[in-house]
Amino acid sequence: MAEPATEAAPVVTAAILVIGDEILSGRTKDKNIGYIAEYCTNIGIDIREVRIVPDVEGEIVAAVNALRARYDHVFSTGGIGPTHDDITADSMAKAFGVGIDHDPRAVAILTDHYAAGQLNEARMRMARIPDGADLILNKVSKAPGFTLGNVHVMAGVPSIMQAMFDEVAAKIPTGAKMLSRTVPVGMGEGRIAKQLGEIQLEYPDVSIGSYPKMLDGSFATDIVLRSRDEGRLDQAARAVEAMVAAMMQANG
Repeated sequence: MAEPATEAAPVVTAAILVIGDEILSGRTKDKNIGYIAEYCTNIGIDIREVRIVPDVEGEIVAAVNALRARYDHVFSTGGIGPTHDDITADSMAKAFGVGIDHDPRAVAILTDHYAAGQLNEARMRMARIPDGADLILNKVSKAPGFTLGNVHVMAGVPSIMQAMFDEVAAKIPTGAKMLSRTVPVGMGEGRIAKQLGEIQLEYPDVSIGSYPKMLDGSFATDIVLRSRDEGRLDQAARAVEAMVAAMMQANG
């Protein structure tokens, strides 16, 4: 289980890097971004950026090096399978300037998993791990991912990625959790924009977002407030609630 956050815990940031032509073409619909983002919110990690890149070594290397320098963690999904276009492991090794070869630990895992004669050359590609990386265990299909520096490289198949992410989350430090409150408003956001902006100025340390929706055929809005300071969050939420109540009363 991830380390619990305390009031004094730092802010921990991360990016998600999705690798694969099939995502960019629309052939495969990504299910990992939302899962990782929600998981990270719950354990106290702020996802600050998401990038999707094709199966092109130069694109992967550039994205990895940019993101790992900017954030505490990079969560990468896709491109570590047995086929020729699974180039993530080699690209990660190039990004970090290290070698790559069949890792004895990964070979042992795959040897135990596959029946005699089934561990062919293609499957052995999944045992190629960059030098110095730690393995991320895979309870679903056994072929491991790996962590190199602050980059955590996982499979793209959602069920496998989720199992790997459990392994990663259990080992990395987390930060102070972001808290949120939602105030439903039975009117369009255009009618409350000015007043909401004034409240935002009063509570600059609280993120206040306005999200329009349709409710029973009419415009409505969800006001979402986010902060790590529960006291300030509650104060801002009460200010929004009071503003909404006053406007509803004024409009009869």
